[in-house]
Amino acid sequence: MVLYGLVLWLLQGLGTQPANLVGSLASTVLANELHRRLTFRAGGHVSRLAAQLQGGGMALAGVALTAAVLAWAETAVGSTGPVPQLLLVTTVTGLVGLGRFAGLRWAFTGRTPRTA
Repeated sequence: MVLYGLVLWLLQGLGTQPANLVGSLASTVLANELHRRLTFRAGGHVSRLAAQLQGGGMALAGVALTAAVLAWAETAVGSTGPVPQLLLVTTVTGLVGLGRFAGLRWAFTGRTPRTA
């Protein structure tokens, strides 16, 4: 979240949606790698590419949801600045993150094929 917040703040001049997209992309790549190595200790059986594809696919829903919420907030309230936007996105991504964590747990655990 620190990386996301930093990118959102640095790219605020580009607009809310581009800053959200770049921040989400950067923080997703970092989080996927950290989850692969540290959280799920899957570095030995899940490649970096597989981790990015699996985790990145799950993160798309989060990016779409945060983009929709930011667009709604801009329409409803107008330009609020980076701090309220970051608080709003933090709340949304926290909820999405719980679902993503469950998905990554499933994707990164070693599963043995079932035999009949």
